[in-house]
Amino acid sequence: MYDDTITAIATPVGEGGIGIIRLSGPESADVAGRLFRRGSRLRPVDVGQLESHHLYYGHIVNPKSDRIVDEVMLTRMAGPRTYTREDVVEISCHGGPIPLREVLSLTIDAGAREAEPGEFTLRAFLNGRLDLSQAEAVMSVVSAQTSESLEMAVNELRGRLTNRLTPAREALLEGLAFLDAAADFPEDEIPPTDVPEVLKRAEGHLSDVLESSQMGLLYREGVQIAIVGRPNVGKSSLMNTLLRSDRAIVTEIAGTTRDVITETINLRGIPATLLDTAGIAETEDVVESIGIDRSRKALASAGVAIFVLDGSQPLTEADLQVGQLLADRFGSAEDRRLVVAINKRDLPERYEHRELLDQFDDTPVVEISTMAGEGISALEEAVYDSLVAQAGEAREPAMVTLRQQQALARALEHVKSAQFALDDGVPQDLVAVDVRSAMLAVGEITGEQVSESILTEIFSRFCIGK
Repeated sequence: MYDDTITAIATPVGEGGIGIIRLSGPESADVAGRLFRRGSRLRPVDVGQLESHHLYYGHIVNPKSDRIVDEVMLTRMAGPRTYTREDVVEISCHGGPIPLREVLSLTIDAGAREAEPGEFTLRAFLNGRLDLSQAEAVMSVVSAQTSESLEMAVNELRGRLTNRLTPAREALLEGLAFLDAAADFPEDEIPPTDVPEVLKRAEGHLSDVLESSQMGLLYREGVQIAIVGRPNVGKSSLMNTLLRSDRAIVTEIAGTTRDVITETINLRGIPATLLDTAGIAETEDVVESIGIDRSRKALASAGVAIFVLDGSQPLTEADLQVGQLLADRFGSAEDRRLVVAINKRDLPERYEHRELLDQFDDTPVVEISTMAGEGISALEEAVYDSLVAQAGEAREPAMVTLRQQQALARALEHVKSAQFALDDGVPQDLVAVDVRSAMLAVGEITGEQVSESILTEIFSRFCIGK
């Protein structure tokens, strides 16, 4: 299936200075040669004879009509020194959608097949250019939203996750080799192996990576932060202050925000989506009621909620209603998903709101002024600390995908099951079943043991040109 030549637009669709058509496969040079012309007389070129990894100026010509389609730069890259380890040709066109589509169509007419989503990276994996964890890191690099998440993704692209899993894999392999040999050759003298110690080593390494994966997921996937409270306490003003721009409409009229407004900020390197919600209160206004219902749904999906109170006014019944809603969802001390922001600290009249705050155990309370910009850094720090408390602070976060995290959890579960089986005196050949299952789970991450269905699921999420 993967011995043909594929083609795709490798750059985002839209207007730009440059757009790239990428070809990969044994016929890449032949396909490009049917279209590429050089010189004032538009002479045909044997692209396969062009020097590898050099740029050549010329034109793409429709061979049926001899019409010039675009002025281009062409690069031939001979395998295996390419992204896919196959022969690759890249055609740099002008970046408009029309020239790119026309050149793409010509490459297909000339014998190439349009690539499936992620097929270039899939070929890189199948040809040994990348292991599976590195292949998945490609998407993390492409979709990185902060410089911190980009740095972590680049480290994973260089094989950091595989390197961190290598000691666990080696320990499992050592234990499995002994268990299999002891079961297959019970009469022979097998060099002794301390299987409990080997499994303990594997457990330690897997636990370390798994514990750091939750923080890594935060940097990779980001988090939603809901800003909630009754109408007119300053939720939209807080959003604008956190964004450092006037995104939400702010007036002294209660209920200005009637829907959930979303914007993304960089919270200490974590991509955070702010959800400015409609003020939660009883209302007979149909449109406002819809907005409040959406606010409740946004709160249900949020990783952290910022409960905004007006410190210049006494508590209202609406404040207490919102507080009860939050207490039901975030009230336990172990939850750590709620931060209280008491707004308008720049005004002289102050209320502590102990009546409401006492129902939240150890919830961080930060006094702020969106008007003066006071307390905002402390609020950001409190929200960040809440996220770290949930994820578990990691010395070296592992920027994994959810699929990889689930495979790590399965591997660790099988190791612990093998340890319990040894302690209970279960026969060694049955213990080996769990050790082998742990090995397979680790192999699903690195690509050493992976099914075609998993590969399809992974690479289908890639863009076509990648």
